[in-house]
Amino acid sequence: MKNIKWFFIALLSLSIYACSEEDLDANSIFDSETAVPDNEFDTWLKKNYTDNYNIEFKYRFEDKESDHSYHLVPADYNKSIALAKLTKHLWLESYDELLGKDFLRTYSPRVMHLVGSPAYNSQGSIVLGTAEGGLKITLYNVNNIDLDNIDIEDLNYWYFKTMHHEFAHILHQTKEYTTDFNLITPGSYQSSSWVNLSEKEALDMGFVSNYASSETQEDFVEIIAIYVTHTAEYWDFLVGQASPEGQGFIEQKLAIVKDYMKTTWSIDLDELRDVVQRRSEEVLEWTPEDFVTLN
Repeated sequence: MKNIKWFFIALLSLSIYACSEEDLDANSIFDSETAVPDNEFDTWLKKNYTDNYNIEFKYRFEDKESDHSYHLVPADYNKSIALAKLTKHLWLESYDELLGKDFLRTYSPRVMHLVGSPAYNSQGSIVLGTAEGGLKITLYNVNNIDLDNIDIEDLNYWYFKTMHHEFAHILHQTKEYTTDFNLITPGSYQSSSWVNLSEKEALDMGFVSNYASSETQEDFVEIIAIYVTHTAEYWDFLVGQASPEGQGFIEQKLAIVKDYMKTTWSIDLDELRDVVQRRSEEVLEWTPEDFVTLN
């Protein structure tokens, strides 16, 4: 990159030298202020995201917003509309039901950013989403959404588990949870080696996912994200696959998580799960047109 930079500077200098005896136009050939006119979706986003929640929803590909470590493509227009509507229905309005809009206007990320393709790490893992300082959440693989065959499990895996996961980070970074949580499985965290751990191995060690074993804060928010995006039956099935010791660790962690959410944020995790599950069932009644119709 450094060699390319100096080559560009040298080339630019040579060009200036060659043109030095000609009159140069003071106007740049690059229009850096070119604005894209608002469309129907932009108007809808302003009303439903910016005005309601103080969230800027970015679906157009912007180089400065994207992580240059990955090879990424823009999000499809109609699938961006679908994800904006789904996010409003399944995530934003779920918290509204329990706490009112002022809660998310205060604590939600200020920017939501969509990318069409997945982001692959060098060790082979996939980045489902990223959060930057509690201000911006990026969701990847938007172009994977199949509007004709909506699958709630697929939506949860790629988007809504990520939303709850990253929002839980914002909450605990705002108000810390008890360090007692960190003492339940202190010697079992895997750091970057979590990718080598199977889900069964993670459960036996007291983690609800292999990624939860990466470090304590990821462990904490993974419990919240998996708990609310799945049914009570699924949670019992998941934890039931763990060894007796692993089950005991997970139950201890869940108790701390529930107490933190209730006493610190007035969020009953079971009530939040009920709302999310009901709204997920409602989405299954939507037609393909419902996902892309703005109203």
